[in-house]
Amino acid sequence: MSAAQSESRKRDKKRFVTGHQNKRWRGSRELEVGMRGILITCNMNERKCTAEAFNLLEEYADQLYGPEKLQDDAGSSSEEEEAEEEDMDVALKKEVALLRTCGAKEKRRFQALGSGANNVIFIRTQNVESDKLVHYILTDLHTTKKKKSRVILRMLPVTGTCTANQEKMLKYLNTFLEPWFKTPSHATYQIAFKARNSTINRDEVIKSVAGLVGKLNPKNKVDLTNPELTIIVEVIKAVCCVSVVKDYMLYRKYNVQEVVKEELPKSEVKTAKTETDQEEKHNAAEVDKGEKNGDKDEDKKLSEDKGEGRGE
Repeated sequence: MSAAQSESRKRDKKRFVTGHQNKRWRGSRELEVGMRGILITCNMNERKCTAEAFNLLEEYADQLYGPEKLQDDAGSSSEEEEAEEEDMDVALKKEVALLRTCGAKEKRRFQALGSGANNVIFIRTQNVESDKLVHYILTDLHTTKKKKSRVILRMLPVTGTCTANQEKMLKYLNTFLEPWFKTPSHATYQIAFKARNSTINRDEVIKSVAGLVGKLNPKNKVDLTNPELTIIVEVIKAVCCVSVVKDYMLYRKYNVQEVVKEELPKSEVKTAKTETDQEEKHNAAEVDKGEKNGDKDEDKKLSEDKGEGRGE
């Protein structure tokens, strides 16, 4: 084979490998119902965000759970070095073999998947409590004030997923929220809702979830200033991601850029409190409506029970 032909085949090989690597990164696999993990928002640069996310998560996961034991790492670097010398047929066979063994990769502690929305990545987790890990990261960042990322904005744990249909969401949340809000458990709370690429009605969901929490225990009360718990509801396309987190306001709505900033002086904090965000006011109104509707339902049920008692 001439030198020109050899060079031409190498160029073809590069184009083949690069094209398939890009497809693999973009992924045909996306966030699905039944998955757990972490939603990470960023500003435009999803590739860099993914790299930063892996570095940050691995660093703190090693502290909590110890280093991850990998089985298929050996030989990967040497295979990449030899790729230039292989022809197209060998490259194709390797690509097919890689796709067949993708099931093994799913056992990795962290796996990046498409979220279904721009500027949002989803990191699927295995054998990791995502809410515990994210809170651990934010606690350290809040304490040390050491900035460890450039493009990551917020890290939101996903400890449950269901179909993004209001009826199915409420059915799922009725059970999901019990550990935190069902009698005898109770807490002050707020609802943080966001929908992307979805027609789900925000106001109706907030009102319905608030009514649900009120029925689980009437002692559950809304607090938008310093709630003990925050119910995170993130809808992306046909998937609803949920979690219940603590210290949401203290850790600046789980924003890794904001949490490392120095605290405002008390005078400025008071001023900031008076300038309440319109979205939070709206949330409060909808939550109160939901609670009142829940109370009315209970009162109506009690009055009906009394009427039946008199009839007897």
